[in-house]
Amino acid sequence: MAVKLRLTRQGRHESPFYRIVAADSRYTRDGRFIEQIGYYDPQKGISSAIINEEAAIKWINNGAQYSNTLKSILTSKGIIAKAKEIRIK
Repeated sequence: MAVKLRLTRQGRHESPFYRIVAADSRYTRDGRFIEQIGYYDPQKGISSAIINEEAAIKWINNGAQYSNTLKSILTSKGIIAKAKEIRIK
């Protein structure tokens, strides 16, 4: 089972809101997921994204891949750097 960290779309027409989830790569974008680890509102910007750092680091260190959009969010929050630092120790 290949796990991916990605965004699932929520919200109304022209007012998107995204959940950040860990999901099996075979599931659809808005389908089932394993764990929800945060929220992202593109209208407020990347700085307002709320992410459970412990859960994100756990999934990254266990081999989960992340989407390109989520990579930019995780990088701006410093989570990818923390995950690499923990992996080195």
